[in-house]
Amino acid sequence: MNKAILRADVQQFINDHLNTDPAKIALGKSPFADVSPAELAEQIDSKKRCEKKLPTWFNTPGIYYPSKLAIEQTSSEIATIYNSGYVAGKNIVDLTGGFGVDSFAFAQLNFHNAERRRRVIHCELNAELSAIAKHNAGVLNVPNIEFLNIDGLDYIRETRQSIDAIFIDPSRRVKSQKVFFLKDCEPDVVTNQDLLNKAPQIVIKTSPLLDITSGLRELKNVKKVVVISIKNDVKELLWIVERGFTGDPQIECDMIFEDHSSSTSFYQHQEKLIMLPGYSDPLTYLYEPDAGILKAGMFKITAVQFGLSKLDKNTHLYTSNELNEQFPGKKFVVNKIMDYKVFSKSPDIKKANIISKNFPLTPAELKKKHKLEDGGDGFLFFCRVNGEQLKVIWARRA
Repeated sequence: MNKAILRADVQQFINDHLNTDPAKIALGKSPFADVSPAELAEQIDSKKRCEKKLPTWFNTPGIYYPSKLAIEQTSSEIATIYNSGYVAGKNIVDLTGGFGVDSFAFAQLNFHNAERRRRVIHCELNAELSAIAKHNAGVLNVPNIEFLNIDGLDYIRETRQSIDAIFIDPSRRVKSQKVFFLKDCEPDVVTNQDLLNKAPQIVIKTSPLLDITSGLRELKNVKKVVVISIKNDVKELLWIVERGFTGDPQIECDMIFEDHSSSTSFYQHQEKLIMLPGYSDPLTYLYEPDAGILKAGMFKITAVQFGLSKLDKNTHLYTSNELNEQFPGKKFVVNKIMDYKVFSKSPDIKKANIISKNFPLTPAELKKKHKLEDGGDGFLFFCRVNGEQLKVIWARRA
């Protein structure tokens, strides 16, 4: 950590060049004898990446930024706010602290209530990253985080302090290769779960690519799995592990939209037990669920919860004659329904947003085959309805 970067003239240079290509800065000459072109480029690149992802950091003078990889691996600020609400108790250990964004969110909760204010231990093996996170906590005026340059598992083994919850964001890159099973991440939370049970609660943050069923097979005592979706993009999964819990885990989906948020939950056995009365042709309204709903596996239960009909067992689109404003996803008014064979012979729509659901061709293949131009305010849904029927639904946003 080069403290010369924090000098006022260097900070001014970084702010003045936020829209300059970092590669150009790295290949140029530094105006500062004690700050290299590579260091300037890294600060500019990393700060720019925080503009929307971490606005508190971006808008606070004096923040020191780590490498691009460290920024890429941290959650967005809005996601950490949601994460912090699931971590219970006053004494929290962030086992894989990184840039410190999650620790900051934990420390902020109940910050102005002296009796309920949290004590957060930030563990980070990378000495420079630990120092950066500590510096930034001081700039952000968050004194209730203790920074330790230590392996988090070693801290858990050795500490005699009371721990209410352990938060872990295991690395999904091992020896520069992406991994997709919990047992392959670092630290290995599967092998070390008995050690981690020193705390009554463990909260594990994982990639949205991790299969929920596989994760439930790997982990013991999972009380809840939370799917966090922001603007129809699943950002992460939270696994809430409670010592001694043996029941059916709840699957919760938290969806954050432009102007509101929505949450819904279910148990996997409920989804398995539901027998839908049948499938429906498209009616007046068509519904495309948020990506979080699909990740959670809420296929049949979504129809039941929102009073909708489903188009097909494997076509996760829903329909109704009455508009359900509460549906968590996109809502459309159906203008026209065509058999795919009829559409193929004489497509009378040449420009639309192309969506393929449970259909033999991808949107790219459909655009090429039918010479369709992407865009406009209309939507063409290519999907399977009621078994083998291939349909094209022309719709607009409700």
